[in-house]
Amino acid sequence: MPTFANSTQRFSDRVGDYVKFRPTYPREVVAFLHDTCGVELGARVADIGAGTGISAKLFLDAGHPVVAVEPNDAMRASADAWLASFDRFSSVAGTAEATTLDGASVDLVIAAQAFHWFDPVTARREFARILKPRGLVALMWNSRLLEGSPFLSGYETLLRHYSTDYQAVAERYGDDASMAAWFGDGFAHKGAFPNAQLLDFDGLKGRLMSSSYAPKAGHPNHEPMLAALRELFDRTACDGMVEFTYQTRVYVGHATA
Repeated sequence: MPTFANSTQRFSDRVGDYVKFRPTYPREVVAFLHDTCGVELGARVADIGAGTGISAKLFLDAGHPVVAVEPNDAMRASADAWLASFDRFSSVAGTAEATTLDGASVDLVIAAQAFHWFDPVTARREFARILKPRGLVALMWNSRLLEGSPFLSGYETLLRHYSTDYQAVAERYGDDASMAAWFGDGFAHKGAFPNAQLLDFDGLKGRLMSSSYAPKAGHPNHEPMLAALRELFDRTACDGMVEFTYQTRVYVGHATA
């Protein structure tokens, strides 16, 4: 597996685009955790690699107290500002491998679109430490569909042609086999839920630029990439919109030290 130097800072200059253009997660994820996985209403949640607070808000809206663990100062500040009205929200500067949280202090650990940046062995040990007995881990990704429409297949081609390290990042995302191996005997449930964004061109451009592998202004691939994005949008948009389609995958189980 490739290594990524200072991965906690990859999004420091993309916070604005991340807040505006990244998708949320379906409410069915929380219902799945309650109804199928046995997570209690009001269970305390630790959101690891919480970023700008998108996944934290999903659980706050469902009535859970949430502590966001986020090492990137800019992203954590964005979450603090956005979620300030929630009395049950707090945040700490920490990592998956060293959360700073007390032992046996949370009922559910979640990581949404973040686990692929963690050291898997050290993170599992830390999750086991901070979880109460019988506590659960839920790892989730909004996985963009790579085909199914001219836009989806064209967008995948664009990323492979212009992005800096897209393929290396994509290869890190959890799949059924790697998640079963990580949880081991603790693997309990998996779920998949449809998710989508309807985006105009500005939204599509912002969504692209929220990705850590999209070359920024000044990179030789930046302007050609945006020109190709414009051509793709003009060719595939319907009523001024494209559908950015995902499958939200969730893997749930117990962490063992």
